[in-house]
Amino acid sequence: MTLIKSISGIRGTIGGKPEDGLSPLAIVKFVAAYATFIRKSTKSNTNKIVVGRDARISGPMVKQIVLGTLTGMGFDVVDIDLATTPTTEMAVTMEKACGGIILTASHNPKQWNALKLLNERGEFLNAAEGNEVLEIAASEDFTFADVDSLGKVTVDTTYKQKHIESVLNLDLVDVEAIKAANFRVAIDCVNSVGGIVLPDLLYALGVKEIFKLHCAPHGNFAHNPEPLPQHLTEISELMKHAKADIGFVVDPDVDRLALVCENGEMFGEEYTLVAISDYVLSHTPGNTVSNLSSSRALRDVTEAHGCTYQAAAVGEVNVVAKMKETNAVIGGEGNGGVIYPASHYGRDALVGIALFLSHLAKKKMKASELRASYPPYFISKQKVELTPEIDVDAILEKVKEKFAGNDITDIDGVKIDFPDKWVHLRKSNTEPIIRIYSEAHTMEEADELGGQLISIIHEMCK
Repeated sequence: MTLIKSISGIRGTIGGKPEDGLSPLAIVKFVAAYATFIRKSTKSNTNKIVVGRDARISGPMVKQIVLGTLTGMGFDVVDIDLATTPTTEMAVTMEKACGGIILTASHNPKQWNALKLLNERGEFLNAAEGNEVLEIAASEDFTFADVDSLGKVTVDTTYKQKHIESVLNLDLVDVEAIKAANFRVAIDCVNSVGGIVLPDLLYALGVKEIFKLHCAPHGNFAHNPEPLPQHLTEISELMKHAKADIGFVVDPDVDRLALVCENGEMFGEEYTLVAISDYVLSHTPGNTVSNLSSSRALRDVTEAHGCTYQAAAVGEVNVVAKMKETNAVIGGEGNGGVIYPASHYGRDALVGIALFLSHLAKKKMKASELRASYPPYFISKQKVELTPEIDVDAILEKVKEKFAGNDITDIDGVKIDFPDKWVHLRKSNTEPIIRIYSEAHTMEEADELGGQLISIIHEMCK
């Protein structure tokens, strides 16, 4: 059993002793702490907090506790129930709410759930705000409402459609071009909320033929829900048999988007943002941002358009902060997370799908041909499991010393840039592991570079 408190929210496994995971007692404590923080920090006077959830098995149980706690703290709750993370983010601003809570553990397996905490702008709390919530929770410095001040719950299930309409209204989403292309599209929604929103979005965009995998939102994920190539063999086969033009794969809360080419090969989740940025920059030149663990291909494509690329620390909140600072027109993370400020400051697979289909329709190319048109990089994603005795900070310092002759960035872990490749080591925000991302011009070279660092870490731990 595990409970992880980080910049990405409060995440844990369901079941076990109260202190061992995301127990009902833990949910009450952290939600009450969040409500206390929002009460004193919000500039909104609506007294509303929006709650949405993915389709995890534990979702209804967690939601009931969250609703009860928020109303017990005197807040009125807008319960939008099954909704994507970006839908919930947009609902906060549309409701002019004080904040929002998304009940999702994103790509984690089904035994996990999490509280993702939003401010009044529908954006994740930053590190300082998150720490304040944790301090309030640790001290249990919160006061529940008296009987005359209890909040109420309003159910509103219209936000799925409102989100789709907002996507259709984006200037760079070309519905007519998509219709004219007559795309055959395959989707894998891993038995979560993507299954209830992606078909409606695609039909609204003018796609007539959709081949569906795992669209029933029951939370028994058909495969590991992280949209990595090794988990996507089914849709890869489907692409070839159905003669589909493009495949879309989302994670359980639909903020990450992976693409599959017509030949069943992966477009590469790193290249989701690259392709969409290419399209956006060709119409609206400007700055781009991704995190330190993302492909150099985005930098290359940005510079090819005569624009400027910058890197941020890993984590959506960090990317958003850098995007605002640089007035970026497009950004996101190399895990298939697309942030398009013309819509909102949050990773959004629905926006990604609509922009990518517009791009593909206008290019009049096969998906594999489009992918081949971008700079060839291969990224390897490996990890080292952490044990209590491992001092991560000490290891990172030793790595910095060992590679001191190279270009090193240490705003988030340690990234070592070599002339034609890079490797990035950082402690995960969401799991007890060190993530090791490496990139080179071949997968063999990328794997080898990551493997070298793993060997060095193991040696340092002896």
